[in-house]
Amino acid sequence: MSWKRFCINPHAIVKWLMYLEFSETGRLVGTLLSVLALAYLFARVEVEIEGEAGWAANLPTWRIEQHLLLDIFWGGRALTGYHLWMFSFIGLVFHFPLFFMGQWSMQLEATVMASIMLFWIVEDYLWFVINPAFGWRRFKQIHVPWHKRWALGAPIDYWLFGAMGAVLFWYGA
Repeated sequence: MSWKRFCINPHAIVKWLMYLEFSETGRLVGTLLSVLALAYLFARVEVEIEGEAGWAANLPTWRIEQHLLLDIFWGGRALTGYHLWMFSFIGLVFHFPLFFMGQWSMQLEATVMASIMLFWIVEDYLWFVINPAFGWRRFKQIHVPWHKRWALGAPIDYWLFGAMGAVLFWYGA
């Protein structure tokens, strides 16, 4: 018996990985797990940046506290320089694979938008869960003044983006 039988051929592994394709279910599961991991990591970063003062309350950034468009598109929350640049960055990061691969379709865009919606729901909730100043027990409207509208124990945004994201994931499949 030759020792070569027990060695891993790196060229064979690379060749196999080049042709690896996921089923639709595998692609969806991989996407969901990746989004959850990214949301967790970004929540950790935000806890380090914001500390106990959510919605950039103590950060040295500009703020627009009230405007009709903020009520319509931003859930009544203040628009801050921090959040404008952060949301823009995340939007570009999630679109990067489309730019990199040079592919775009309505289905791919739907999956990207659904992923962004899921990301923000999970990231926002995890911010409370992992933040030593909050924890999941304080995830209540009385302790979170920047989420102005709640239903069934969660901000309305979670329910709205959750439903829209599910439809977009379905369409993108």
